[in-house]
Amino acid sequence: MPSSVVHSYEYFPETEILRIVYQSGAVYDYLKVSQHIVDQFKAFQSKGTFLNKVIKKKFKYIKIK
Repeated sequence: MPSSVVHSYEYFPETEILRIVYQSGAVYDYLKVSQHIVDQFKAFQSKGTFLNKVIKKKFKYIKIK
């Protein structure tokens, strides 16, 4: 999963939180993200593009770090 934007990610299905660790070291939790969206994110070739066009526009977030 080489990406110039996303270093790694983790999904917590019980709380519907998608945690994104950016290449910069910043960590954000995106809230109420369905498994369906996470599956699309995993399958999408450009994680940064999907993140910017879908996840950031639709979901509230909390900056963790």
